[in-house]
Formats: sequence, C-alpha cells, structure tokens
Amino acid sequence: MNTIKIEPFKVIGISVRTTNENGQSAIDIGELWNKFMSEGIVEKIPNKIDNTIFSIYTDYESDYTKPYTTLLGCKVENLNKIPKGMTGKEFKGGSYRKFTAKGDLVKGAVFGEWSKIWEMDLNRKYSADFEIYGEKAQNPTDAEVDIFVAIG
Repeated sequence: MNTIKIEPFKVIGISVRTTNENGQSAIDIGELWNKFMSEGIVEKIPNKIDNTIFSIYTDYESDYTKPYTTLLGCKVENLNKIPKGMTGKEFKGGSYRKFTAKGDLVKGAVFGEWSKIWEMDLNRKYSADFEIYGEKAQNPTDAEVDIFVAIG
C-alpha cells in the first residue's frame, strides 16, 4: 500500500445517490454503469482529457455505511459546459492510499478489493474515493483497476 498525492481534477458524467445498506449500491451502481455504457456517455462528455473512466464516491453522509453519491465520468479540462442530465464536479485532490483490484470485473474483483479496504484502519477522510478504468481494464475478465482512497 502506497500513499500518493493526487492533484485537483474535474469530472463530468452521470451520478446516482446510493447506500451500501441492504446491497442497494450493487443495484444502483450496476444500473448506472449500464446506462453509462449503453448510452455512450463517454462520447457525450465535452472537454474531456481522455477516455479513461472514473468511478467516484463522494458526498458521504458519514462513512461507507451511510448514503453517498457515485459519479461515473471522465476527467475534463473545465466545467464550462455540462450537458443536460449530467453532473460536473471538481475534486480537491490530496493524500490517497492506492490499491489495485485484479481479476474478473463481472465476478466482483473491484467489490472484493473494497471489502478488504472497509476492514482496514485507514484514517479515511470520506471526501472523494475513486476507481480508474484505464487501458488495463479493457478486458473485463482479466482487468486491473486502481482504487484511490482519501486519507487524513
């Protein structure tokens, strides 16, 4: 586990308010991903820096057991033009602990890594945590997804 400094960044995409209680986030985030992919959201994001997909968890009510917002989108140069139905948000960056989920995305490789993170004593900030789906995540059955957790 290594700690790294993340610079501030901006993202535009689609979002949902959800909770991990009673497995609700698995349903809501699954539906969000389905909409993101089936509606070609990546192609509709203006001013994007590249096609790397960010899955961001933010606006936490408390900790990971309480409601939060999930935003699926791409890094952008600015938030000057946010298409209707999309969300634009700026993140402050800061100190993060990096983890990597490896394996089959369909079989829960990322969720499995989060399950381990939830058990750790990390001094989490609960500001904005995120996953990056870049080149190493192109093959969903043998993917690598970096997870960044904000720490105090």
